Amino acid sequence: MDATTSGTETFQFHNIPEQPIAAALVTSPRPAFQRQVRHCFGDLVPGEFPLAANPSIVLHVLTACNLDPQDLAKLEASHFVTLAATCSFFRQPAKFAPDYDLSIAELAALDMCQKRAIFKPMTNDERDDLKQKCGGSWKLVLRYLLAGEACCRREKFQAIAGPGHSVAVTSSGAVYSFGSNSLGQLGHGLNQDGNTADECRPRLIRSLQGIRIIQAAVGAGRTMLISDTGKVYAFGKDLFGEAEHGVQGSRTVHTPQLVESLKDIFVVQAAIGNFFTAVLSREGKVYTFSWGSDERLGHQTNPGDVNPHPLLGPLENIPVVQIAAGYCYLLALACQPSGMSLYSVGCGLGGKLGHGSRSDEKHPRLIEQFQTLNLQPMVVAAGAWHAAVVGNDGRVCTWGWGRYGCLGHGNEDCEHVPKVVEALSGVKAVHVATGDYTTFVVSDNGDVYSFGCGESSSLGHNTGADGQGNRHTNVLKPELVTSLQQVKERVVQISLTNSIFWNAHTFALTETGKLYAFGAGDKGQLGVKLEENQLERGNPGLVDVDLSS
Repeated sequence: MDATTSGTETFQFHNIPEQPIAAALVTSPRPAFQRQVRHCFGDLVPGEFPLAANPSIVLHVLTACNLDPQDLAKLEASHFVTLAATCSFFRQPAKFAPDYDLSIAELAALDMCQKRAIFKPMTNDERDDLKQKCGGSWKLVLRYLLAGEACCRREKFQAIAGPGHSVAVTSSGAVYSFGSNSLGQLGHGLNQDGNTADECRPRLIRSLQGIRIIQAAVGAGRTMLISDTGKVYAFGKDLFGEAEHGVQGSRTVHTPQLVESLKDIFVVQAAIGNFFTAVLSREGKVYTFSWGSDERLGHQTNPGDVNPHPLLGPLENIPVVQIAAGYCYLLALACQPSGMSLYSVGCGLGGKLGHGSRSDEKHPRLIEQFQTLNLQPMVVAAGAWHAAVVGNDGRVCTWGWGRYGCLGHGNEDCEHVPKVVEALSGVKAVHVATGDYTTFVVSDNGDVYSFGCGESSSLGHNTGADGQGNRHTNVLKPELVTSLQQVKERVVQISLTNSIFWNAHTFALTETGKLYAFGAGDKGQLGVKLEENQLERGNPGLVDVDLSS
């Protein structure tokens, strides 16, 4: 449309006289730019908004942004470079509730702590005790809480691939179970005939209505669930840990029952080994059941003892954020003011304790190799006979029995101390999972790598044109699981069977709450219906359950 007919004034570019650039610089000098230094407390310049004018707004912004504890600590650094001045605003007492002596950064950390489910019900004395145990700072308490959530997907949807049966927890805390139910481990009670039946599809545990579950642990013939109030519910085989010679309990529990012996402990995680069970309290204290003969876990008990015993030794006064149980050993990820560290206790066969020998340890012992590697462990996984860690820089370390290539170093040798998986040097890992001679690694972009024993198609590698290529082949080095790339979603968690008595199956959980399964499915543990006479699935199949709800 013509500008003249629209009534719009026409701007004539040719009316601007041409002027050489050099001449313009000479004839039209501009005043030099004066950088104005502004301080947090203001300098009385009209229109300026000094931070100190309303610190509650600053606190609201810091909290709403969910800053990391490290970021909050940087605000309190001696020189706040961004403002080009030495700034004491973030270090000085904020002078308002709930604690007038705390700085803005400390108050922001406390506010974010109060959003966590396990922190809310704590009394003031319990909070202060946790603060002192973490190092005397709310920023360190926040780091402790966040580390626990990241390690275990606490308070988020999750899926656990157990020995013969499976459990899935939704974001709202509802629980579905499926697979083998020979000992009541699915928690659905008895059917009309007074018997238990296997389930090949996810089935809601209705007796838990009104109870929000935030964590699950699955072992051979038993299940443990942890609520947001710290209560523990167990069902299946009635022993927490098998006795030394494999003697099982005399009865089974078919619906979730409150564990009375833990009623005075606020539990946030459970880990089930083959001879023992361990639980972690919200204060970071570890308790173990059974397998206390000969003080294998630092205490003397009878084989059938089902009372919790505190794990004695170096971890008595150091908060633990995650525990992981293997066949006959326990790993504990500890949170100290200086950073994260890993301890191990139990049977040292194959070098799986990571101390450079095959000796047993009756008390938790620090794995010192991580200091040599300059690596802070952030996520830990305990397989039956080997272990793996993801460091804060994304490196992956493995150690223990290397059978079938489960360590990813290109051979089947044992490693008695943690060793970096060099084949993953170009990958930044965020999650690791281990099973019986099998390891999975998830990268920050959602790619999944697996290596180790290929039995039951649980590695997910199907390279043949018909999808049957090398699905049972052992893999000595990490290989990209291309079958999971086909789901077109970012994977955030892998879970696989961790037992030497059952064929393995694997779960891949996406960021939107979709669950994919592959591997052994003879008991319905995949949650995906198989073809007639089919016992396993080589390619990931979508499980009919929405975990994001």
